[in-house]
Amino acid sequence: MLIRVGGWIFYAMVRLIGLTLRFEIDGVDHMRAGTERLASPVLCFWHDRIVASTYFFRGRGIVVMSSISFDAEYTARCIQRFGFGVIKGSSTRGGTRALVEMIKLMKRGIPSAFTIDGPKGPRYQVKPGPALLAKRTGHPIIPFTIETGGFWTMNSWDRLQIPKPFSKARVFFGEPIFIGPDADDQELEQKTDELQNSLDVLVERGREWRQS
Repeated sequence: MLIRVGGWIFYAMVRLIGLTLRFEIDGVDHMRAGTERLASPVLCFWHDRIVASTYFFRGRGIVVMSSISFDAEYTARCIQRFGFGVIKGSSTRGGTRALVEMIKLMKRGIPSAFTIDGPKGPRYQVKPGPALLAKRTGHPIIPFTIETGGFWTMNSWDRLQIPKPFSKARVFFGEPIFIGPDADDQELEQKTDELQNSLDVLVERGREWRQS
């Protein structure tokens, strides 16, 4: 009952806030370049931007990985109501099985998304799952961040951002990252570093935009 009620509360909150946000897009050419050949990219973003990201990408059939925990059920129920698919697993529990399921779905043309530092951090530190997924499927990684003109910060490990109603929100897409099927461990590590650098740059660009 708590999970069901909590899921509806979170859904209502995200929907009401999202309806008031004024979205702009920066780097749409990068998104198009990544999906020109394949319509199902591996979208990667930081966990603290999950509220604005959930609303912006609603209704697109994107599959995300959700950790196997009581608390994560609130989030899972919420995003499913926005049209996302959910696969249970995380970097600490059930991750291998979940990754296999995501590979199968992506090969059928279904896009995926990762809160790349979730479920519990370290904050703003990329994990290797998306690089492996990109290698196994041939689909590109597309990093992005969403910066809002005003937001409240929660006292959580990720310092979750709750956008203030009627704020401007700018979506920053980074260049697509392609990984070949023959990539070795060293190349996977290099691509993971590339993803880290791209997200760091996007966050800084967002901060500069908000302060301008």
